[in-house]
Amino acid sequence: QLHLVESGGGLVQPGNSLRLSCAASDSSFKRYSMAWFRQIPGSERDFVALVTKVNNSLYAAPVKDRFIISRDNAKNTVLLQMNNLKPEDTGVYHCAASLNLGTSAGGYEYWGQGTQVTVSS
Repeated sequence: QLHLVESGGGLVQPGNSLRLSCAASDSSFKRYSMAWFRQIPGSERDFVALVTKVNNSLYAAPVKDRFIISRDNAKNTVLLQMNNLKPEDTGVYHCAASLNLGTSAGGYEYWGQGTQVTVSS
């Protein structure tokens, strides 16, 4: 079982940046596609970005050109660099792992507990 732990969330003003980190428990991490999802209360988890095990990436339209996802297989870590943050980026950000490839939350087998990101002036 792969355990995932996110960190790096916080309160920032619009236009600023944050970097989220997700640490996996073991080296089987490199077998998985990794993704970030955002959740707000009362809503389902929305796809934000993914990186495949061969380092191809895909972004949701609202974050394309502002967010960058990357992975370091040597450190069992996936990062999400979030730039030019907007109030609508607010939510709990979860990282997730899947042996398959997709943007649906239902396709991901392992999840972290999440880290809160609040963008507000």
